[in-house]
Amino acid sequence: MELREISEVSWELPARDGMRVPGRIFASRALLSKAVGDEAVRQVANVAHLPGIVEASLAMPDIHWGYGFPIGGVAATDVAAGGVVSPGGVGFDICCGVRLLASSLSAADFRAHRDDIMAALDGAIPRGLGKGAIAGKGLLASVLRDGAAAVLAAGYGWEEDLERCEEQGTSRGADPDQISPRALERGSTQLGSLGAGNHFLEVQVVDRVFDEGAAAAFGLAAGMVTVMIHCGSRGLGHQTCTDQLRPMGAAMGRHGITVPDRQLACVPVESPEGTAYLAAMAAASNFAWANRHVLAHAARLAFASALGAATEDTGMRLVYDVAHNLAKLETHQIGDRELRLCVHRKGATRAFGPGHPDLPADLRPHGQPVLVPGSMGTASWVLRGVAGNPAFASAAHGAGRVMSRTAAKRTKTGAAVQRELEAAGVAVRPGSIKLLSEEAPYAYKDVDEVVDVCDRAGLAARVARLVPLGVVKG
Repeated sequence: MELREISEVSWELPARDGMRVPGRIFASRALLSKAVGDEAVRQVANVAHLPGIVEASLAMPDIHWGYGFPIGGVAATDVAAGGVVSPGGVGFDICCGVRLLASSLSAADFRAHRDDIMAALDGAIPRGLGKGAIAGKGLLASVLRDGAAAVLAAGYGWEEDLERCEEQGTSRGADPDQISPRALERGSTQLGSLGAGNHFLEVQVVDRVFDEGAAAAFGLAAGMVTVMIHCGSRGLGHQTCTDQLRPMGAAMGRHGITVPDRQLACVPVESPEGTAYLAAMAAASNFAWANRHVLAHAARLAFASALGAATEDTGMRLVYDVAHNLAKLETHQIGDRELRLCVHRKGATRAFGPGHPDLPADLRPHGQPVLVPGSMGTASWVLRGVAGNPAFASAAHGAGRVMSRTAAKRTKTGAAVQRELEAAGVAVRPGSIKLLSEEAPYAYKDVDEVVDVCDRAGLAARVARLVPLGVVKG
């Protein structure tokens, strides 16, 4: 497919063959070649066919092939002009995201208690396919309605946590009645569990600070131990996406919509089907906000237990919690007009810039924290939103896969990957040693290069680089 270089980190796919807008990919040459190789660029072109799409079909530097949309895909549709919402632009793991906790510990403190801390986390964090729950089954109804606020009221977490969550940890407009009995059944045993695949809880240390002012506002400092949690809505979210996709083919026919890929099934945002999807998505999102909240509570308790300290003495305050699989109704300036848009971010993180009214007052001067996890054994990053973001205030969500899980498993065994990580000083507590190789560092792009593109393209700016000390893997 023809790609035109706009800058060293920006490429355009001209609109043709029914595309309503061009495609635009933020990537270095090396990252772009990987996207072309796995058909993700074709998916960028396919998304450009969506009714009501404005500006461009966009892709972040961690772009790779996904369901319908590429992972790393961003698209905004004009609600008033018949713009659509597409479940493929959110994905099956609705509201998957990242939560970062600071602490009062240094790397030396962690190493002095490493085995005790990792053993406590190993026992406290349920993980694996279909496994475990910390929070009670009776909370599910209130969680679907109120998200993290529901588990906070049940005694999990600290009052101040909600202020440091995107949407304050509650997606508005949720309708629990849109969640099917099967989805409820799957979610009833999974609240407060990590899951499998690329989900993890990682103990890290702030390796380097690039923006002292923003880092201080976020609560970060060089040498500080942090805890990063990456997970989503588990089986409840996956089932909800599946349930909502089923009637969309017939609904598209009723609305006269055609798309080049059936995985881009979509309906107008303001149609009955669109309203139902957004209400179901919000309810599943609330499960995800609550899930990460409960896991953070468990991590605090594990650290306190291992250190023989009060939970408050660990200093494990929430830096931020941000999602990277959502569609949101937002207002953005397009030319000389303010439009109400449905912004799809699939494997892309919201990145509001300084002064945005949705940010907490203490973060507003600096912009939103943007959390970009790497892979086991490599760095993760904290960025901040910047003014003038060219992608509807969006940024990359991680390193992005460069190798399929099957290929990764063929490369090395899980036991070999664990030995290498341990030799590098990273304590590993896997849910499954056999599956560990699926998430090995070699299966992912260079997260430092992804972040460099984000910075150079004006998507987000560097604040701090984090490196792993220990990982609890799904």
